Amino acid sequence: MESSDVELDLQRSVQAVLRELSTQAPALQSNQGMWRWSLHKKVERDPGKSPALVRILLRELEKAESEDLRHVIIPLLHTVMYVLTKATGITEELYQRIYAFCTRLLTLPTPYCTVALDCAIRLKTETAVPGTLYQRMVIAEQNLMNELYPYQERVFLFVDPELVSASVCSALLLEIEAAQEQQTPEACMRHVVSHALQAALGEACHAGALHRKLQASPRRTLEQYFHAVVAAVEQMASEASPSREGHVERLEEIYCSLLGPAAGRRGGDPIQERPPSIPLPSPYITFHLWTGEEQLWKELVLFLRPRSQLCLSADLEVLDLQGLRPDRELARVSVLSTDSGIERDLPPGADELPAPSSPEMERAGLQRKGGIKKRAWPLDFLMPGGWDGPPGLHRRTGRPSGDGEVLPGVSRLHTARVLVLGDDRMLGRLAQAYHRLRKRETQKFCLTPRLSLQLYYIPVLAPEKPAASRQPELGELATFLGRADPWYQSNVNTLCPAIHKLAEMPPSLDSSQTVDPFILDVITYYIRMGTQPIYFQIYTVKIFFSDLSQDPTEDIFLIELKVKIQDSKFPKDGFSPRRRGVAEGPGAELSLCYQKALLSHRPREVTVSLRATGLVLKAIPASDTEVSGSRHCPLPAAPVTDHTCLNVSVTEVVKSSNLAGKSFSMVTNTFRTNNIQIQSQDQRLLTLSLDKDDQRTFRDVVRFEVAPCPEPCSGAQKSKAPWLSLHGQQEMEATRATPKPLLMPINTFSGIVQ
Repeated sequence: MESSDVELDLQRSVQAVLRELSTQAPALQSNQGMWRWSLHKKVERDPGKSPALVRILLRELEKAESEDLRHVIIPLLHTVMYVLTKATGITEELYQRIYAFCTRLLTLPTPYCTVALDCAIRLKTETAVPGTLYQRMVIAEQNLMNELYPYQERVFLFVDPELVSASVCSALLLEIEAAQEQQTPEACMRHVVSHALQAALGEACHAGALHRKLQASPRRTLEQYFHAVVAAVEQMASEASPSREGHVERLEEIYCSLLGPAAGRRGGDPIQERPPSIPLPSPYITFHLWTGEEQLWKELVLFLRPRSQLCLSADLEVLDLQGLRPDRELARVSVLSTDSGIERDLPPGADELPAPSSPEMERAGLQRKGGIKKRAWPLDFLMPGGWDGPPGLHRRTGRPSGDGEVLPGVSRLHTARVLVLGDDRMLGRLAQAYHRLRKRETQKFCLTPRLSLQLYYIPVLAPEKPAASRQPELGELATFLGRADPWYQSNVNTLCPAIHKLAEMPPSLDSSQTVDPFILDVITYYIRMGTQPIYFQIYTVKIFFSDLSQDPTEDIFLIELKVKIQDSKFPKDGFSPRRRGVAEGPGAELSLCYQKALLSHRPREVTVSLRATGLVLKAIPASDTEVSGSRHCPLPAAPVTDHTCLNVSVTEVVKSSNLAGKSFSMVTNTFRTNNIQIQSQDQRLLTLSLDKDDQRTFRDVVRFEVAPCPEPCSGAQKSKAPWLSLHGQQEMEATRATPKPLLMPINTFSGIVQ
């Protein structure tokens, strides 16, 4: 195919992706996500098309910038970055043009500047040291151990067999296993070496001969060249001013040692065959059937320390991970200090934190060192609420997966990407596990300092009946994510029907045929490029029962709390006596006391009594329009984009009198609040259902209270930090006085696009 035909074909594919983002036509919705996947497959099968595709995408980005078409900027940025990660023939001039474009986007509001900053940081390194992005991604995802780049990642795919059919679980497991059978460590090391040499040397690299040489090399020789290439790339990338020329010279030496001294002189090759494609292996994915809220914590523990190093007991809480002491406070016993009180008299390194596994750290529980110069540890050490960052759109950049130092001297080398499949019920169970994990961290602070936790969600619904011709509706949270992030809607929300089609297909018995795994490719794309979290408030509910001998219970919910009126009544001597003068009718007499959601955040409590047949508390806004007001509550003053408020819908019973007698009508009133208390005033009992889950249903309820769930460690203890100054202690006390809300992040491609 000629160059003009190649560019024309790629241009048509790019335009199809843009049309998909610009229209809501039902005819195009059935193919959403397929255009992006087919575009990447074209350059994967023929890497020589990558420079042409990058130029086309850059033209479209500049056009979107000039015409203010912001809705296509982030999808195009993700597309071009994904191509650049795999490509090897991109010129330095093209890299610099894309980098300059990203720097211009830094003047735009979030999320555009956030995504552009992340791209610019990676592009700056890739321009000076080609092949860095590919190498780091493969090393981390495949857990190829290397001292210069020790980061490790793992994808945990959780599926609840009670919510997802066995055929879907089996189909996904077979596709994952089929892809990972070909991804041996030797194959991944060959890919890293070959990609780094081709990216640095360009046309001077004989790709075919290099591929054959690496295929014939034994494992020990392959490991030597792998570590040599990684050392050359990482050492150059770590320099303040990396030199592209010096990097090329170093890799050319490795290339010549592989193919011989004559490899650098390629003028005598009469025919140059097409360079073989270098695949980007899919990440290492472990498949798990959801068994309970404790499973997430246990799997993360096993990730930090492999099974070969664990002596599992009945309770995994006894584990002391990698020498880190579990206590949140520094245990100490005062000893006689012999230091002079002068900083210069302290021994060298006295202010440095020893290594976690060093004898000094082990003796820290018995004594303390000279107390003159102490490092003030950050407040987030005592309060792991800083694990995922502040609410709103937030992204740590500069290092992979947002890792950093929560404890001085302790780096986050592990990234756990937890991907859950299911409907809203699965998200409710994930919220329970997430809350349990955060609560456990207040008692044993072991995961937070060393682990970066990223949460992902793909909606998978129960299969519809054949008679249902309409498109199945997604869950509430998936619908909200699709509205907030159009690229998520295009790539992730469209996977549900494709997954069901995969489950209906018979398994292929011919393993010799190479089939492009569409589902796994889209999951991989989402895991790699979905780096912008959207935070959701978790709510706690305290439930009181009609049986006074039964203790109140507490639970949490993420999406919905539904209240139904039971037909049964509790005894007259129960929790709350029936009010006199209340007319009989459908529903129950309820007392509502709530704090109105105001833009000024000033407390304003409202108390009303009404007869209702039921009510629903929604934590996820149903649409982008303002909710309607009620005759009890005016229109809310809080902005609708604030998804940290409860939307309460009450089905009220309105009594009217006419010539025919008394009649009742139903009116739905809606208001917004931060917290609410609801109590049955007559003898009617209530049934609560959390997150649409039948397993989380509470009956015989007379009263319940709903409020934002605080961080488990927020204000839990009033421990003192003696190494802090008076001002620091006052700041800590002020921080503890206001409990931080517990927000669960779900990663998307862009966050919330206004």
